[in-house]
Amino acid sequence: MKILKTQTLRGPNYWSIRHPNLIVVRLDLEGLAERSSEAIPGFYAGLVEVLPSLVEHFCSPGCRGGFLSRVQDGTMMGHILEHVALELQTLAEMPVGFGRTRETVEAGIYQVVFEYESEEAGRYAARAALRLCQSIIDTGTYPQTELQKDLDDLRKLRADAALGPSTEALVREAEARKIPWVELETRGLIQFGYGKYQKRMQASLSSHSNILGVELACDKESTKQILGKAGVPVPRGAVVYYLSELAEAIDRLGGYPVVIKPLDGNHGRGITINIQSWELAEAAYDQAREVSKGVIVEHYYPGRDHRLLVINHKLVAVAERVPACVVGNGRDTIAALVDQENLDPRRGEGHDNILTKIQFDRTTDEMLSRQGYTIDTVLAADELCHLRATANLSMGGIAIDRTDEIHPETAWIAERTSRIIGLDIAGIDVVTTDISKPLAEVDGVIVEVNAAPGLRMHVAPSQGVARNVAAPILDMLFPPKTPTRIPIVAITGTNGKTTTTRLTAHIFRQAYEVVGFTTTDGIYIGEHLIEPGDTTGPQSAQVILQDPTVDIAVLETARGGILRAGLAFQRCDVGVVLNVAADHLGLGDINTIDELAKLKAVVAEAVSSDGYVVLNADDPRVAAMADRVDAKIAYFSMDPENPLVRSHIRRGGIAAVYETGNLSILQQDWLIRIESAERVPLTLGGRAPFMIANALAASLAAFVQGVSVEDIRTALRSFKASAQQTPGRMNLFNLGQYHVLVDYAHNPAGYEAVGRFVENWPGPTIGVVGGPGDRRDEDLMALGALSATIFDQIIVKEDDDNRGRPRGDTAALISQGIVQAKAKHGKAAVTHSVQLDEAEAIEWALNHAPENSLVVIFRRVSTGRSLTSMPAIPSPKTQRPPPTPSAEPPPKKSTLKPSRLKLSRWKPSTPRQPRNKASVSQPPSASRRLES
Repeated sequence: MKILKTQTLRGPNYWSIRHPNLIVVRLDLEGLAERSSEAIPGFYAGLVEVLPSLVEHFCSPGCRGGFLSRVQDGTMMGHILEHVALELQTLAEMPVGFGRTRETVEAGIYQVVFEYESEEAGRYAARAALRLCQSIIDTGTYPQTELQKDLDDLRKLRADAALGPSTEALVREAEARKIPWVELETRGLIQFGYGKYQKRMQASLSSHSNILGVELACDKESTKQILGKAGVPVPRGAVVYYLSELAEAIDRLGGYPVVIKPLDGNHGRGITINIQSWELAEAAYDQAREVSKGVIVEHYYPGRDHRLLVINHKLVAVAERVPACVVGNGRDTIAALVDQENLDPRRGEGHDNILTKIQFDRTTDEMLSRQGYTIDTVLAADELCHLRATANLSMGGIAIDRTDEIHPETAWIAERTSRIIGLDIAGIDVVTTDISKPLAEVDGVIVEVNAAPGLRMHVAPSQGVARNVAAPILDMLFPPKTPTRIPIVAITGTNGKTTTTRLTAHIFRQAYEVVGFTTTDGIYIGEHLIEPGDTTGPQSAQVILQDPTVDIAVLETARGGILRAGLAFQRCDVGVVLNVAADHLGLGDINTIDELAKLKAVVAEAVSSDGYVVLNADDPRVAAMADRVDAKIAYFSMDPENPLVRSHIRRGGIAAVYETGNLSILQQDWLIRIESAERVPLTLGGRAPFMIANALAASLAAFVQGVSVEDIRTALRSFKASAQQTPGRMNLFNLGQYHVLVDYAHNPAGYEAVGRFVENWPGPTIGVVGGPGDRRDEDLMALGALSATIFDQIIVKEDDDNRGRPRGDTAALISQGIVQAKAKHGKAAVTHSVQLDEAEAIEWALNHAPENSLVVIFRRVSTGRSLTSMPAIPSPKTQRPPPTPSAEPPPKKSTLKPSRLKLSRWKPSTPRQPRNKASVSQPPSASRRLES
């Protein structure tokens, strides 16, 4: 067996909406393609011996041991690999359970899909599962040493990728509130929310944090000075920079005991407390100097160390921090007692667990020496030995919740302190013998104020009540009724995505200040193109969602991005599915139109329950998606009598239809006319039915999102099929004696859509045609056959990038389709020729175009590129004027016959509550009530 390809999905995807994090392995079974598990000697026994915990996998039998029964009876190795990869992750403390295995159209090739918690660990699990299964096939077993190494590696990968405990607490609370989050992969930043509503956190440092307050808290001496002048109890002390100043500073404090610590340290590094002699003071000074040039010398205040967590100037949690220590049993050495303590499953390396493992170092050696111990000392039963002087959890200490015990006056002092320093989130360290009494009564003091305090001791204390301290942080970032995410409109389909996305964005500009959108032409923020290219995948969508200026996101969502990585978001507000037709079949193991429809349906299924799915009622595969979604449904149709639409409206639904030449909204029993198609430039005077359908979809998406009909009408009137607004999409140019139409139709459905416009042209037609080289042979032949039924003259060309096909093969297949269609449909008068070079093909067509003719060029046009920038230009001898954009072809009555609705008297529609500042109430002149 061998792995051919491994993909990582990070959002709703073809395999699952609810399980976004999936590994997809393309597996070649090679010699095992015809052998199932029961035919492999000793495999079942070997698998059970190595991974007995697989008995917990129910699989399709739906009971304990179900999967193993499948292995015993016979199942393919891809299915086994799926379950082994899941189990390896579970054994490495990453419990996962979702998986799928499917055979592809290629013999012996399987897609193995399984869930992951940590991306790198998931990919590793695939390779480890393959090694394990292959070893059992070859030798009947898998060495325990190898299994243990795999599990150790998986745990390390998990730890390396894990969020810190503070960040983890915030993320889990955000998920509970359905607030989207994304790891920005820069300086540990996490973004909560989308677009202009986003907030950022770095551990417990927030985007609200005052930089002056953070800087002040990092300067411990300045913090103490400003608090002392404000009447807050703080230790007496001084700062020294040279050893020669130390003795004098201690004398000024009245002698020992003292505390020596770095001026700008953190996490308890370099701190020594309860110093009773000059020898210890000198050693402590050297230790502090390793962390900071300045050294603080303070009077030592006896008592216990407490961390007070203040969020948004409110005390939310109190924890007593106990330094690392062990208790003797009369038998074991201190080193052995530490080893036993580190076996506690709550202890891990660094911050990756509730507690941190206790480590021996110079500081612990000095602490033991001060108590007269070494690591080999055997402590008497119940004898306590301190290993650290400071109580930081990162040094092996433990935390005890004391939130319910703090005296109200101490709580007030802590809240006041956070305001004095200027911190929205503050960790205030208090030393006191009794936290339940006022500080003044027990000589307690505030010894430090910390910016970005750790949350671990409060979220998961060693003893006492766990406190959800992430909740008040998110309450501060997002007060009640504050939005956390901008509206997301996702648009997919086989044809018309880019035009519909651009038009939808144009409509939303009437109601929102900054619209961010992605298309096959590039990423746009407002009117600005920030990155050109095909940007219809999740990475490009994240650019929009992470931009702090964007009010609404309109995202063209192509099949490739969904297959490669899934969607960029968990939920959207409006999902639009335009159509599903044969295109890209045979790529990415999507081989049928039904499979393509399932892929496109991912967008529909990702719409939130209070959002809208906008579906094409004229496309059966698209209309059927209504059965798979939780959201509300809105249909669009070119036929107002469409039975599905009529039934939907009777049930109180919403639809957009083309009726009597108008683009209209149907809502319950109301007809709301938006605009006549002839007055919508995108439809080329109502002659382009597919553009009317695109306009219906865009208008409906905007309407259900709260944009008023007046704003929709204004946008439709001002949006044109031009090289500026829709480059390469039905761009019609008037070159004087003839017209040129440029469109990126590249599949049969696209050719047919353009053909319905071409058939209305009053003069001769010439098609410069081609197709992507990575399409199936039959698809390219279909393009040729359609060309023969659309054009009077055909020039076949090829793209510069043949996508893996030999030069000339694509053109040959298209030509073959032309010849067959001419014979089948009696199109002997249609002529065709081959000119592989695209520029030469276009130039020839333009130089030989008859008067009043239409030259249709199927090609991709880059953003900002127009016909005038093409390599082909009219011959000078023709004396033709320079090309200019034209919204209208020569006048000819449209043969498109709109359906009619029976309407009763005029009556204003019932106003809807707007979701945005745009009103959706309609003027009386725009509405008629439908007859029942």
